[in-house]
Amino acid sequence: MEARTTRNGAPWALALLTAIYAFNFADRQLLSIALEDVQRDIGASDAEMGLLTGTAFAIFYTFAGIPLARLADRWHRWRLLSLSLAAWSAFTSLSALARSFAHLALARIGVGVGEAACSPCAHSLLSDLFPPSRRASAIAIYSTGIYLGTLLAYEVGGWMCKEHGWKLTFLSFGAVGALLALVGFLALREPARERGDEQPAPRSANIASLLATPSFRHLALGAGIKSIAGYALLTWVPTFLSRVHGMDSETSGRWLGPVVGLGGALGTFGGGWLADRLGGGDARRRVATASWATLAATPFLYLFLFASDPDVALLCYAPAAILGAMYLGPVFTYAQDCARPEQRALASAVLLFGINLIGLGMGPWIVGVLNGVFEPSQGALAVRSSLAVVSLTYLWGAAHMAHAARAR
Repeated sequence: MEARTTRNGAPWALALLTAIYAFNFADRQLLSIALEDVQRDIGASDAEMGLLTGTAFAIFYTFAGIPLARLADRWHRWRLLSLSLAAWSAFTSLSALARSFAHLALARIGVGVGEAACSPCAHSLLSDLFPPSRRASAIAIYSTGIYLGTLLAYEVGGWMCKEHGWKLTFLSFGAVGALLALVGFLALREPARERGDEQPAPRSANIASLLATPSFRHLALGAGIKSIAGYALLTWVPTFLSRVHGMDSETSGRWLGPVVGLGGALGTFGGGWLADRLGGGDARRRVATASWATLAATPFLYLFLFASDPDVALLCYAPAAILGAMYLGPVFTYAQDCARPEQRALASAVLLFGINLIGLGMGPWIVGVLNGVFEPSQGALAVRSSLAVVSLTYLWGAAHMAHAARAR
């Protein structure tokens, strides 16, 4: 009989899934920390770089996510995840060979398609490995991979870009990801799934049943709209620190690594922990945690953007990073609560579809476009005004998450 990962092995599985998710985000964020070096080498504009870091990646990531999630609901999730990790790692390494905007866009599309299977597989696996009373904490720990990966990209990637160039940096990160894929493929096996309906509904009915729930619709909209600012900040803050405060990639990476990486990881875990403690048996109370944390993060964002001293700015960015990350555990857990066991990967993919198509697809690109609008009058400071405009989406997203907590 096939070996299976049981709940006794859940901590090891969670640790490996978190490491995989860290590389998922590290491979994305490498382009942000190396943005100005890459931009100079391939001769791209700010709008093109925003398109490359956001829209081009997000479109293929989101549209690949639904069919890959359906495959995850029917096939071996660990195998699919390991194969996907190997694929996106290969395309990360291939990015180093790019000689033009078009070449790099094709490589980033490959990264996006490969990464699309990661979270649907992981969320479904964690929902089978952990009981409902611990699920928000488990998914929150997994979600710290976003910020651990950002820390890895900013600290290690920033240093490597300065010392060895961005091309060797991309090659190296891709190679390590490929080794991790081999570990995942060989070390763990599929856990038993929770029993749901004997006959799963057709794909269209599954998606329709999720979107027919008002609370899920508001959840997806809120997370997606909030992520417009979230992804814009992840992409453009290193450039903001360079243009407004004169920091090079190594210096900004050294500061942003702890602030965004460790602060975001702390906020993500704290949000899941709070949701489990405050929510009790009521999933909607967990979603309310996400709304309040997002609201609380907003004033710190504006203090960061308009502080004249770089040390004060980074000090203000720390609470913004912590509070801004707290929505992840409650939001993804509620998506699992809305779904039947046989459609959990699909529920995660639908939520990620909104987060990435709206947030990642629009956030970095909008900032790039606004930079061009503000630059004639503000010069290098244009990025500050662009980020200030986009950061208003925190308030809009928080409103939708509050509706999700009240809707039926």
